[in-house]
Amino acid sequence: MDMETLVRRAKQGDKDALVRLIMDKQSDYYKLAFVYMRNKEDSLDAMADMIITLYEKIHQLKKPETFYSWSKTILVNRCKKLLKDRSKLVRLDAIKDHGCVAELKENEDKIILGEHLSKLNEKHREVIRLRYFLGLDYKTMSRILKIPVGTVKSRIHTGLKSLKKSLGGDGYERN
Repeated sequence: MDMETLVRRAKQGDKDALVRLIMDKQSDYYKLAFVYMRNKEDSLDAMADMIITLYEKIHQLKKPETFYSWSKTILVNRCKKLLKDRSKLVRLDAIKDHGCVAELKENEDKIILGEHLSKLNEKHREVIRLRYFLGLDYKTMSRILKIPVGTVKSRIHTGLKSLKKSLGGDGYERN
């Protein structure tokens, strides 16, 4: 069954059709959530929240062919909300000690890159992760983040420039 038929059936209340749509792209959803949440449990929580939201709001989807970009936007919003809620409950230094950095200790380069990425503005860090960790194109990023393609490109450019400076590249002195 094709995606548009599944979306139409899901909009009519067919739970199995919605599950098939989600399962077809489950690894894409997980990768996207992991870029934001940086651990398995929180990524799965965000995905669960997304599924509930999709179930409750599938009838609002106007164009069936936009289901995947729409659902990814919902997932990004759920991740951001979970991160915001978590920041109200836990100090940032506690998250750094127990988050993704601890899992990546085996690879020194990833740790160094993670530390330098954490110094970037959140908007720049977000587009760099979406582009280089998930390989999303500018148009998809634009739809997910609800910003113009030019803004996506500008944020990537500025973020990479700041990252290069932080890493000591192209004649910049290392901090």
